[in-house]
Amino acid sequence: MRQLKLSKAFTLIESGPVVLVTTGDGKKNNIMTISWTTVMDFTPVFALVTGVWNFSFAALRKERECVIAIPTVDLLDKVVGIGTCSGQDTDKFAEFGLTAVKGKRVKAPLIKECVANIECKVVDIVRKHNIVVLEAVAAHIDPSRKETRRIHAVGDGTFIVDGRKMDRRKVMASKLPAGA
Repeated sequence: MRQLKLSKAFTLIESGPVVLVTTGDGKKNNIMTISWTTVMDFTPVFALVTGVWNFSFAALRKERECVIAIPTVDLLDKVVGIGTCSGQDTDKFAEFGLTAVKGKRVKAPLIKECVANIECKVVDIVRKHNIVVLEAVAAHIDPSRKETRRIHAVGDGTFIVDGRKMDRRKVMASKLPAGA
């Protein structure tokens, strides 16, 4: 094995799905691209990392809710564009041709063009690391979407796309929660 620069170690495990997080403060809706997310056990609790450098962070703190929208590979250029501009001076829904859809449980909008949307409430913000812990209160999926492959950021400007699905459910059955 050859040594990897420690400053690049994060690229080995960053490749979780890229998501779009919407917020709404009652006046303005916004979208931010996030590649640092995780699930918290087999519950509808998630965590993402963001902070004061993101325009949406103030809305997350104030409104204590958001939507995690899950884009697919056909939206990659829009996802990258959303992540490279600020909602402070850009209406990202208009700029990137995305459709805001009213949620059932939160004020933040769903994104129609995404394969799935999860409405969430903020349950904790771990300030030291800018970790926002979210609990899902509603989830939506678009079964009519032909494209379902998700995008995974490597962290260096490159992306991986979901590939072939491999089924090991029988072997793992005793470890999976009911209904998974």
